[in-house]
Amino acid sequence: MITTAFPYLSILIFIASILVYTENKTKAKLFEYLPAIVILYFTVMTLSTFGVWEKTTEINHAYKAFKANLLPAMIFLMLLQSDIRAILKLGKKILLTFFLASLSISLGFIIMFALLQNFFEPDAWRAFGALSGSWMGGTGNMVAIQSALELPDSKMGYVLLIDSIDYAIWVMILLALVPFAKQFNHWTKADGSILEKLGSKLDNSKDEQSINFPSLFMLLGLALMVSVVAQQIAPLLPTTSFLTNTTWIVIFATIAGILTGMTPLGKESSAAPLANIMLYLIVALIASRANFSELTQAPLYIMAGFMIIAIHAVIMVIFAKLFKLDLFSLGVASLANIGGVASAPILAGAYNKALIPIGVLMAMMGYIVGTFMGLGVSMVLEMVVG
Repeated sequence: MITTAFPYLSILIFIASILVYTENKTKAKLFEYLPAIVILYFTVMTLSTFGVWEKTTEINHAYKAFKANLLPAMIFLMLLQSDIRAILKLGKKILLTFFLASLSISLGFIIMFALLQNFFEPDAWRAFGALSGSWMGGTGNMVAIQSALELPDSKMGYVLLIDSIDYAIWVMILLALVPFAKQFNHWTKADGSILEKLGSKLDNSKDEQSINFPSLFMLLGLALMVSVVAQQIAPLLPTTSFLTNTTWIVIFATIAGILTGMTPLGKESSAAPLANIMLYLIVALIASRANFSELTQAPLYIMAGFMIIAIHAVIMVIFAKLFKLDLFSLGVASLANIGGVASAPILAGAYNKALIPIGVLMAMMGYIVGTFMGLGVSMVLEMVVG
């Protein structure tokens, strides 16, 4: 049994690195349905269940220190890649569709929870609040909201179960609908002729700088300093039952990332791998405190996830008819929210390779708004509980 911090952290990093390396090198079909980060969570959770490490004072201190200090740095680096000026070039209709998707997902959470809240544990709104961050942004937003809401790590298993199972099925459905785009667009009277031109116009991947040691090192130092400053400023700001010290830290890091993303630093490719390393370590840390015996309501949570997606889909179809939206914009906007940068470009490419940049930029928009909108949804869910 592990009782000290260094072996505890080392085994978490080792498991995460092996999974990422395996996913990248093998391209196994398994990872299309269960991303490495989800497998990481349940692998570490299994080790925790079997008591591979003990919650000693040293391990508890290491857990708290690494999670608290890496979270703001990870949020900053994640948002550093999102240049809001490039996103605004998508045009009004594409942006409208993205925010309609976000709105319908928000309504899905609120309606589902209003109907089923009595079947869940009293604090279940926190778990769905964290999930809303993922489904309107990405895993990084989910982790940010989990910390802001002080959701126990033991409950994150529910969130990742929904996020993997329900999301995987939704991706398959949207990909299966691609051949029916013409019929759908005819029904909504949508004009999708400008999409290909827009896609090629937005393909600015050549502007991105390559990963190199100086930028990697500099961004690491900058991200850690943002974390330090965020944690120093947060205690000076007013707090409420919802706007806690941790919430202010998350908000500060988010704003810092958005603003810095509009500078030349936003083109540094080194931000992405650094953010991902921190994200994987944070998820592993969260999983290390969880236990399978605590996931007693898993089927109910999974069903609730499908209900949220169903409500979202119905509202989006209604919006499509009202605003004459095409199936491509609807599908990619949905996945830009629910799946993020891992799946929105794939769906965009299924329509046409030239449209992939649209999927990427829409997913980046999710990173920017996901934390704020997820916190908004969480606030409403807390009000529903009363």
